Amino acid sequence: VTVAYNKDPSPVKVNLGVGAYRTEEGKPLVLNVVRRAEQMLIQNESRVKEYLPITGLADFNKLSAKLIFGADSPAIQENRVATVQCLSGTGSLRVGGEFLARHYHERTIYIPQPTWGNHPKVFTLAGLTARSYRYYDPATRGLDFQGLLEDISSAPSGAIVLLHACAHNPTGVDPTLEQWEQIRQLMRSKALLPFFDSAYQGFASGSLDKDAQSVRMFVADGGELLMAQSYAKNMGLYGERVGALSIVCGSADIAVKVESQLKLVIRPMYSNPPLHGASIVATILKDSAMFDEWTLELKAMADRIISMREQLFNALKIRETPGDWSHIIKQIGMFTFTGLNSDQVAFMRQEYHIYMTSDGRISMAGLSSRTVPHLADAIHAAVTKLK
Repeated sequence: VTVAYNKDPSPVKVNLGVGAYRTEEGKPLVLNVVRRAEQMLIQNESRVKEYLPITGLADFNKLSAKLIFGADSPAIQENRVATVQCLSGTGSLRVGGEFLARHYHERTIYIPQPTWGNHPKVFTLAGLTARSYRYYDPATRGLDFQGLLEDISSAPSGAIVLLHACAHNPTGVDPTLEQWEQIRQLMRSKALLPFFDSAYQGFASGSLDKDAQSVRMFVADGGELLMAQSYAKNMGLYGERVGALSIVCGSADIAVKVESQLKLVIRPMYSNPPLHGASIVATILKDSAMFDEWTLELKAMADRIISMREQLFNALKIRETPGDWSHIIKQIGMFTFTGLNSDQVAFMRQEYHIYMTSDGRISMAGLSSRTVPHLADAIHAAVTKLK
């Protein structure tokens, strides 16, 4: 999508395919608090470039677990969490997948249909068998909750289930808290192992705690789970590749053994993780003033995306575009699953120079107040001319 967009000479072209935040001016954003943290690191003359341990930066690992599970998490207090620094979300998933393929008794992982395109590849190459469970209902452009429960019910006891912690990619459709509780009860009753992928904590609703509620419900019951975290979106550290894998274990004794086995997965894969990005994150998370500054900047990014949803919804309403478009404001996070088909997507690219993936997914972060009317015109034309 991006290659085609770059080749297009049109002055009105819009790229809604990219999975990264953009400002109202369409530019990448480096957070002020990140720049400040980097300045502090650079000015610290005592910092060296030695290798990190295999598990990564200790401060970063401790603070990352605290951020997702909560400062008062019983799992953290009881030392039942093994955390290792990984190469962003993808690396965390891959290390977790390889660990499970090596040491877990059930090699099947159930992933939502649809999901992020890299999920099945990562887990298959890690040595697991990927199967899917129903998630999205194209008719309602919402959650197929009944289908989800049926498919998870019929999974073999002990199977692994991948769950998007919040802001499901690509649909933007999340379960309600009540639905999460039903999912939790069902999974625990069947001894299914949750593997959470959290790429958008704080970026979805604007609240770090709210976006971690699903995960914390599963930790509160004392059961085991895996957690992949990424700081690409919520700190804008895309190219620094900063992430963490946490495994919540049944006891502190098991957590020690799990960490040891994780080292054996990581060592032949990349030896140890990079220093710079994790140092930025640790600097921000351990300083209360910088942490507060980060939460404000994070909320501003989330609020801009929410505002783009409202503007697009209103623009379609004003144009009386056929169909119900309320899913645009009901969905959450970076992406919206518009419900447009591949012919309509091709038409919009051809006639309006609007670029998105053929499944009709658009990145809300790629929109601005200036481009919303153009997109609304394009959707209106596509829907009225092509069924």
